[in-house]
Amino acid sequence: MKKKLLSILSLLTLLSASACSPETSSSTTTSTPPSNSSSSTSSTTPDPEPEPEPNSNATYFNSASIRAADPHVIYDDATGYYYAYTTDGAQSGYRFGIYKSPDLVTWVRASPGAIPSDDPNQWGNDWFWAPECYHNEETGKYFLFYAARMRDEEKVVEHFEFADFEEACKVGVAVSDSPAGPFMNIANEPIEYYPYDPEYHDVNQIMEDQMVPPATKEEGETAPLGVYLPFIDPNVFFDDDHTYLYFSRNAYRNWVWDDDLGKYIEESNIYVVEIDRDWWDDPTGTTMPKIDAKYVDSNDKEDSPRRRDGFVPVINYGSDKQDWENAHVNDYVTYEGGKKNRRWAEGSTTFKKTVNGKDVYYLTYSCNNYENQYYGVGYATSDSPTGPFKKYENNPILHEIPEESLYSTGHGSYITTEYGETYYVYHGRNSTTAGRTMFTSQVTMDGDNVDADGNPIIVIDETTEDRPVPTGTEASTIALSKTDVALTANASDEVYVTVKNEAGALMPLENASNKISVTAPEGLTVTVDENNASHFTVTGAEAGTYTVTFEYQRVKKDGTFYTVEWKGAPLTVTLNVTIA
Repeated sequence: MKKKLLSILSLLTLLSASACSPETSSSTTTSTPPSNSSSSTSSTTPDPEPEPEPNSNATYFNSASIRAADPHVIYDDATGYYYAYTTDGAQSGYRFGIYKSPDLVTWVRASPGAIPSDDPNQWGNDWFWAPECYHNEETGKYFLFYAARMRDEEKVVEHFEFADFEEACKVGVAVSDSPAGPFMNIANEPIEYYPYDPEYHDVNQIMEDQMVPPATKEEGETAPLGVYLPFIDPNVFFDDDHTYLYFSRNAYRNWVWDDDLGKYIEESNIYVVEIDRDWWDDPTGTTMPKIDAKYVDSNDKEDSPRRRDGFVPVINYGSDKQDWENAHVNDYVTYEGGKKNRRWAEGSTTFKKTVNGKDVYYLTYSCNNYENQYYGVGYATSDSPTGPFKKYENNPILHEIPEESLYSTGHGSYITTEYGETYYVYHGRNSTTAGRTMFTSQVTMDGDNVDADGNPIIVIDETTEDRPVPTGTEASTIALSKTDVALTANASDEVYVTVKNEAGALMPLENASNKISVTAPEGLTVTVDENNASHFTVTGAEAGTYTVTFEYQRVKKDGTFYTVEWKGAPLTVTLNVTIA
């Protein structure tokens, strides 16, 4: 059951929260990619086998061309495509973008969007953020978890106690029979979960100016105890017979006194709660997830008539301080009162790896505001999915690289190919003022690069330079809809070119990173349809026999195109044209 659940969730090997394949000596609940360490040789040991030649010369670079934020990626066996679900990128009338790619790097729209705006069960008003999709292969259902701010004032009061609760964010679930959607909300309300912090002094209740917290800790502690938590950025982690929902507590109404700075900072933190699996196993896809019974009303310290649910803290600043998380602690002065002093921890992803016979849980998270160039990714490890987690001492592992025009990197997801290569797909910007776009970088973890506890370190190949496309995803065939065309003078005919990889997925020629180059002799005109890059029209002027060559090409970072090869042979195909 464990292996099935993990594979359907599409984080398919090393670093994914939901997939599984055969393990090696140092492996994950999924499988570990080949070690990057070199092998030593001696007179008593054979020479190591040479690295096999790559099947393809195809490369890619992070071109910042696909508008997307908070991408969550799955692989869909039925279609042979990777799908990315994003905060940005939906067309008018939809919430959330959906992109697809045959190779994890060449993306196009899969559909207008995930959830129709006119879904009659839509409970959210705005702030539609951070969709994550999970596929149950046994039932065929695709589940989309997402965050939004509630629209119904009565529901806001029910969940947060105050009608004017500014960041009334919750998590909902929509379902579809297709990875491309449309997804429809299972219920007209979010997950029935009322996380409550009974130890928090709700200083907003004593603040005249909601931008300015109390000047002293003592003053803040005069505020009433207890507050309901708004939350965003859901991430579901399947672990053996348990399922966990990780989420980010909004910074709003979470003023934390910082002894080092001598002032309050409003923080977002990462928490976790266990959930059931009835929703997952329901073949009708009509059951909403429920939190485990041990969390229901577990934070009610006063026998309140209102339900007060529990949670487990996972990531915060105070318990494990790292200076890179402090990019916004002086924003109130910097922006002349226009922004609060804040810290962020959000966009988490969890996976498990077996290290020296024990399970180690890795949790990545993003810090700082996504609009800031210093937005980045760190990670922490634990021997339990509920912690305590210890942050990696050299965080962040993903960050800005100005010399490569790479900024604001964060909030992504891991995916491992069937060839054991792991990638982190995330959003970033190619300038400090640009919008968020999708990036893909390879990830390695091996036994030679470990932390102080002996756990393999997550290393991300963060770059905008040319890199090989993921192994096993490369284009392998090129074909024409017809191989022979017979024309009369000045007449025309149509031909379609298709390029596929070994999984049968089409290379999207409408993506500007690749194209079909045409070589035609004098006397023939071959034009491409401006609305369909695989559609060509052949027109002949003079009688004769001609040959037209179509080549599949990709572009390098320097703007030059080159012909892609498969097993040493160029991906080309010829069309024979006879003009009477």
